[in-house]
Amino acid sequence: MDTITHILREKGDREIFFLPPGASVFFAAQEMCTRRVGALLVLEGEEPVGIVSERDLMTRVILAGKDPTKTTVADVMTREVVCVEEGASAESAMAIMTERRIRHLPVVQEGRVSGMISIGDLVRWASRNQAFEIRVLTDYIRGKYPG
Repeated sequence: MDTITHILREKGDREIFFLPPGASVFFAAQEMCTRRVGALLVLEGEEPVGIVSERDLMTRVILAGKDPTKTTVADVMTREVVCVEEGASAESAMAIMTERRIRHLPVVQEGRVSGMISIGDLVRWASRNQAFEIRVLTDYIRGKYPG
């Protein structure tokens, strides 16, 4: 059973992209584009107070007709930050994302944010695992294993 730590290690990138609650939505959009990510963690000091995603920007800014240069991230962020522990299984992270209908999940270790995983990271992990299982089963059926 792979853990979130394993997925973060394979991903190779533990950099956490974040901004303060007072940042403008325009700046948040620029950061997401520059960093090529779909969500940013919102931190006050080291404490996560929210998360802002592309979906938040589309529904709470663009469709609401708000000015992105005058609207702050605090005005549109999702305030309930759902996190996963590093030692959790990949399956449990997928279950959380599916149940909560979220695409990005901050990872915590000992109460501190240590990374971020996306649904894409988990899909890559699942795909790799399935390919391995298929290869093993195919080898077994073809008699490649001593028995």
